[in-house]
Amino acid sequence: MPSNFWMIINNEENFRITQNRGFTLLGLKAQHRRKVQRITEGDRVLLYISHLRRFAATATAMSSFYEAEEPIWVNEGSTGFPYHIKLKPGVILKDEQFMDANLLAPRLEYVKRWNPQDWYMAFQGNLHLLPKNDFNLIEEEMKKLHFGKGYVPADFTPSPNPQRRRRSGGRRKSQSQQGQP
Repeated sequence: MPSNFWMIINNEENFRITQNRGFTLLGLKAQHRRKVQRITEGDRVLLYISHLRRFAATATAMSSFYEAEEPIWVNEGSTGFPYHIKLKPGVILKDEQFMDANLLAPRLEYVKRWNPQDWYMAFQGNLHLLPKNDFNLIEEEMKKLHFGKGYVPADFTPSPNPQRRRRSGGRRKSQSQQGQP
C-alpha cells in the first residue's frame, strides 16, 4: 500500500522526455532533496504539465531515489534533475484527454490555502506531497477519461436491491392516499 502520494510538475518538454521513455524513469530536481528522500517504492505519482495546466499521467514508484549524472531532462532554471526514480506506468492519458486542472483543482484539499482563482499557485515548484483523497479524486477522473463510459470504479458496489431505487425521487403514496382502505 502506498505511503505517499506525489505530484511531479514539469514543463511540456520534460514531460515528453519522460513519456518517450515509457514513463519508466523520472527526474527530480536537486533543490527538493529532502522531499525526494521520502519517496519510497510503492508511492504513487501524478504527472502534471505546468504551462498547459493539465494532469496527464499517474505511475507507481518502483525504487527510492538514486543519483545519476546522465543529462536526460532539460534544465528548468539553473538546476538539473540529478535524482531519479524508477516508475511503473499507471493511467496514461492521450494528449487530447489531458485533464484540465482548472476544472478539478478548486475541489482539491491541497489548494484550499489559496484563493480559488489563484489555485495554480499551489503547483509552483517540481515536487509536491498530495493528500491521498486528492490523488484518488484526480486518478479516478483520469480513469473515466482513459477507459470511457464503461469504466466502473474499483470500490463501486451496486445496490443489493436495485428495485428499491425510485427514479421519480418522490415518496410512495400510502394506501389511504391512494383511496384504498
